[in-house]
Amino acid sequence: MHETAIVSGLFEIINRQVSEHRIRKVSRVRLKVGDFAAVEPMTLTGCFEVFAEGTVVEGAELVIQRVPITGGCRACGLEFEVKNYDFRCPDCANSTVDMLSGKELYIDSLDVET
Repeated sequence: MHETAIVSGLFEIINRQVSEHRIRKVSRVRLKVGDFAAVEPMTLTGCFEVFAEGTVVEGAELVIQRVPITGGCRACGLEFEVKNYDFRCPDCANSTVDMLSGKELYIDSLDVET
């Protein structure tokens, strides 16, 4: 369950922001999570709630925005959403594809009261 380690890292960032900006309450945390990051949203949410207990984040809404895996074909230049981890170009069947998105895992924004 790597979600615990992920949430621990998120809270290090959040706590740093709370200290630096004298935040009294965090009401919403928005995350961008790529499909390739292999994160289970329900587990991530549960871990988030546990870490938030007794902090300025307690009760905050966790919004997880999924980022699909997209690829760019080096042969024909097509950009496409990768389905079932099949990285072949749907137009020319070339398998030389660059991953353009899908690895993201970061805090996009915090809604706070100072």
